[in-house]
Amino acid sequence: MTTQLWHQVQEYAFLSPSSAALVWLCVTLGSYGIAVRVQILCGRAPWVNPVLLSILTVVMLMFCTGTPYEIYSRSTGMIHFLLGPATVALAVPLAQSIGLVLRSLPAMILALLAGSITSVISGVGLVLLCGGSHDVALSMAPKAVTTPIAIAITQKIGGIASLTAVFAIVGGIIAAMCGEPLLRRFGVHDWRAHGLAAGIAGSGIAAAQIAQRDPVGAAFAALGIGLNGLVTALLVPLLLHLFH
Repeated sequence: MTTQLWHQVQEYAFLSPSSAALVWLCVTLGSYGIAVRVQILCGRAPWVNPVLLSILTVVMLMFCTGTPYEIYSRSTGMIHFLLGPATVALAVPLAQSIGLVLRSLPAMILALLAGSITSVISGVGLVLLCGGSHDVALSMAPKAVTTPIAIAITQKIGGIASLTAVFAIVGGIIAAMCGEPLLRRFGVHDWRAHGLAAGIAGSGIAAAQIAQRDPVGAAFAALGIGLNGLVTALLVPLLLHLFH
């Protein structure tokens, strides 16, 4: 009886097109909200990353209910759509600190170029050195860019967009969890440096982590995301042309 009831719940709540959209949307937003609360209770510790916690929760629930990714993706299309506007909304803290940003611009440009070039070359180089295919190497090239821009770059250069999305998300989670502790260990305490590094190396996920800590860091993270996307979009095709 219990097994039969579970199968009915599974079929009508998680797999039925009429209810799956609402259920999975609530599950995704609810799990992220709970994960944010857990991070707050842990003193906003970087290693308690709400994106990672919510991903693990959703994946585990999809596995337990036998929900295919296609159903989940279709059910949460609204979240996919809002990813772009959420990235653009990072311009708000940037506008609030525009004077400080302009004064720091020369040093930022050098850091941005160094970070963008290193990210592209190291990602592609490691894949090729480990025997990875050409398609995987192309998909790795824009890994440090925010996901919407990274997918667009990959589609233009002939990589695998879904693989790029995975690389970008995993890279963002790692940067959010490890970036701030590493910088502090090396004696870097300036929120401008923390924000710029998060924006360049960890895109929106790491930037969200910084935005919770300091508004100046949020402004520099937003600038890092935007400029890194622009530089990488120009740099990747150029490097591919040179190496070909």
